[in-house]
Amino acid sequence: MANTLMEGKKGQDWLNLVLAICLFISPWIIGFAAETAPAWNAWVVGVVLGVMALATLAAFAEWEEWVSIVLGLWLIASPWLLGFVANGYAMATHVILGVLVVAASGWAVWDFRHPHAHA
Repeated sequence: MANTLMEGKKGQDWLNLVLAICLFISPWIIGFAAETAPAWNAWVVGVVLGVMALATLAAFAEWEEWVSIVLGLWLIASPWLLGFVANGYAMATHVILGVLVVAASGWAVWDFRHPHAHA
């Protein structure tokens, strides 16, 4: 059971790593690299999220998942807090990726705190 539980977390952390890479490259792919606030936000949060995912893949720690949840919540709120709501593509990218990060990290925390759910 413990092995299956860890594999589940690894899958969620691999997903967060992929999401971090998508976030990091999104300014170029989606086309908002010239806009300072959304581009830098994507680059900085993408790097930090990627580091958290790699750290969790190396050795799971619940706090790393909580940091990822906070990063995901920041991504959801950042278009309003940093003032780039008018850029629909940048806003949608941040909100959608933020929701996915919160979901994946929240799922990993749920699995960690409720191991009996896998029995």
